[in-house]
Amino acid sequence: MSDSIDDFRRELLSSKKILVLSGAGLSAASGIPTYRGGSGGLWRNYNSASLATPAAFAESQSRVWQFYHHWRELVLKTVPNPAHYVLTRLAIPSIRRKIAPHSELTHVTQNVDGLLTQALAEVQASLGESEQPAELIEMHGRLFDVKCTAHDCGYTETNRQSPICPALGGTENFVDADSSQPVVRRADLPHCPKCGQLCRPGTVWFGERPDRILDILALADEADLCIIVGTSAVVQPASKLGSRVKAHGGKVAVFNLETSNHAEDADFLFLGPCEKRLEEVLGI
Repeated sequence: MSDSIDDFRRELLSSKKILVLSGAGLSAASGIPTYRGGSGGLWRNYNSASLATPAAFAESQSRVWQFYHHWRELVLKTVPNPAHYVLTRLAIPSIRRKIAPHSELTHVTQNVDGLLTQALAEVQASLGESEQPAELIEMHGRLFDVKCTAHDCGYTETNRQSPICPALGGTENFVDADSSQPVVRRADLPHCPKCGQLCRPGTVWFGERPDRILDILALADEADLCIIVGTSAVVQPASKLGSRVKAHGGKVAVFNLETSNHAEDADFLFLGPCEKRLEEVLGI
């Protein structure tokens, strides 16, 4: 395992297929909590991760929608941080060629906040770029997407309205364990404009199949370099992508605030805040 920037840059020069995997640590400097364990893991008196499940939605659509409304309102107030912009510049071929001249790249993110997409739009506008950026796969869906729950409908839309419906407005202020839980009637929650059925948040919940997982596994099987940014290697199958790249002789570089399970596969380990280390190491 190495922390040599020069050695890593030499690896970039020879890379042909690069897979980037990013997680919650990428957005930490933007002020977005992970909602998984620790001090950021509770919302009211609920374990936040337990609310992102089909069972939780079946038990209380009101509670789950209030949780997601709170999350939406928080993210709407945030902006991309330097780590988002570095990875965005890496996704633009003319910039990437400066450090990895022979490479193709795909970015797979576990994040649902949309900050990578926002950063891309800003970078392209500032550079006047018209070339096609590297593909971004949001494997856990999008926070601002809304889906109809009717199986035969298929309606999905992106909705950044604040609040997403009038009845949820203000419920974001009741966030601690001692707060009473506001009551929002099912009839007042977001409903499908196409068929009238209840809608759900457009993220992938625990127990559901990640978006495009077969494509993601195929990318890992082809990658000769995997760059892992800000993820703790807890959630499968993303937690296995690094070892999958290693299995066929690829290299793995990990950028994280602290040592995680991904470090077991790391050829390169760069510890520290992602927004600082990515700029320092990639130099773009």
